[in-house]
Amino acid sequence: MTDSPTNAELLQTVQALVKRVEALENELKRLKDIQAHDIPEDVMLAITAAVAAFLGKKARIRQIHYRTDAAWAQQGRAAIQGHVTTHSLRREQV
Repeated sequence: MTDSPTNAELLQTVQALVKRVEALENELKRLKDIQAHDIPEDVMLAITAAVAAFLGKKARIRQIHYRTDAAWAQQGRAAIQGHVTTHSLRREQV
């Protein structure tokens, strides 16, 4: 006796997989659309003003990219993990 699936079960499995692939393709398209949006002019002006205030002069901004990951959290972890304090045993002075 074999446990091979019937044609109806195979068709149902294929249809479920097609739906999953379509959902993943839609999600990928949505994420690409988010990344492709231009940065609004007011945001660009705010970034330019912040850079000018930091540098003390007007600077030309060449590129600005949206970050979709937790860049601040990653940078904070890197700063904390990079700040190593070495503990040494006190040596008796002779």
